[in-house]
Amino acid sequence: MSGKQYRQTPVDEHIGHRIQLRRMMLGLSQKDLGEICGVSCQQIQKYESATNRISASRLFQIGRALDTPVSFFFCGLPGNLPDETKATKSRRVSEPDVDDPMAKNETLRLINLYWKLSSDKQRGIVMDILNALVSGDRVSVTEQSDNK
Repeated sequence: MSGKQYRQTPVDEHIGHRIQLRRMMLGLSQKDLGEICGVSCQQIQKYESATNRISASRLFQIGRALDTPVSFFFCGLPGNLPDETKATKSRRVSEPDVDDPMAKNETLRLINLYWKLSSDKQRGIVMDILNALVSGDRVSVTEQSDNK
């Protein structure tokens, strides 16, 4: 070891948040992910909070455990965007956009519940209900399910 003290960077924070996002999308706990990767749940917590930096091999292992390519963890970094400006450079990459519905826990809950439905027919009914709510139409669930 070089003896240098670790300082988390916005990139470390971004990667940690992306790990947490993917883990939650799959409905895994920190303990579950830790067991798959052979580390403690506290270590996963430190990765997600950017308290500890993640090595390339560990990030690869986490990607495999979460069934996602390593590139997923870097997606959305301002440095990867071609039209980067001074304004975007100063913005902290780990701060969620309050207007982004994908940054909300209820979005993850909705996605998880949707995919737990046992059939395409049930998922179709949910989509019909959501479309009716958004458009203001009054559609009976029984009417829609009979038409499918």
